[in-house]
Amino acid sequence: MSTNRVLAFLELLQARPGLTGPELAERLEVDVRTVRRYVRRLEDLGIPVEAERGRYGGYRLMPGYRLPPLMLTGDEAAAVVLGLLAGRRAGLTVGEGAAESALAKIQRVLPDALRDRVAAVEAMVGLTTRSAATSRPSGATLLTLADAARRRLRVRLAYRSFRGQDSERTVDPYGLVFHSGRWYLTGHDHRRGEVRTFRLDRIGRAETTEEEFAAPGEFDAVAHVMESLASVPYRYEVEVVLAMTMEEARRRIPPTVAALAPVDGSAVDGSAVGGGVRMTGRAERLDGMAQVLAGLGVPFTVVGPPELREEVRALARRLEGWAGQASRR
Repeated sequence: MSTNRVLAFLELLQARPGLTGPELAERLEVDVRTVRRYVRRLEDLGIPVEAERGRYGGYRLMPGYRLPPLMLTGDEAAAVVLGLLAGRRAGLTVGEGAAESALAKIQRVLPDALRDRVAAVEAMVGLTTRSAATSRPSGATLLTLADAARRRLRVRLAYRSFRGQDSERTVDPYGLVFHSGRWYLTGHDHRRGEVRTFRLDRIGRAETTEEEFAAPGEFDAVAHVMESLASVPYRYEVEVVLAMTMEEARRRIPPTVAALAPVDGSAVDGSAVGGGVRMTGRAERLDGMAQVLAGLGVPFTVVGPPELREEVRALARRLEGWAGQASRR
């Protein structure tokens, strides 16, 4: 049954109460039996429809009934609630408490029967994903930047860097990206003269100007944000050659962890390497990188830094010691 048809039927009942079944059928280009199905559908949604019998009888909404400003079917209500719950857990929502207030408003306008079922979904559904412990950007900032990017209008930002330094930026917004619980803006930063990535939760103010900018062409906002995150200036620069194919490496190593490039069979740092994939990236802690490499389960050659080789050896010693403890029990 078409939802649009049911809504058209409801609009007719509001505009012309008292229309008979044949009259409604004629206007909707359906048969009388279908009109009766539309009546039952509205009643299932909690909208009372009266049918007056007799030669001049017709259909009308119950006197005094006020149509709620939001009407959702059971599937639609479940989709909205699940989307809000998942978005809240993933950090996809904006503003503090926005998801909770939206859920409360939706529940207030739903029919009683559907409201109880929606509340059951909210109460009983559990999510296995880890809750994103990140600060939410304001909804106004997100909407302003999305509108400016679509209309190709330059924006002025008040931005605070990860070092806590405040600055004013003029940016051509190319796109918005949500990744791992955070919102990012990517665009041309006129202060630096290059394409940069900005975290939305660090933007204190966003204002749209009347200055238009040219479209960036075949620009992939997601790819640029991933590359930017992989090149964050952490303490160590890491370079490793992996004995695996590019296809497998791309499947198993996220672009935020490192950049990947194929290598030939030339020597690397004095050691012969029979081809593979060159993995380059940055890390603040090398013990975690050693665990990532060990988890790949393939041979690899550490090009640098030397401290990473020591971390790999230390991890191997720990694993050997743990395996020995298990065998002695």
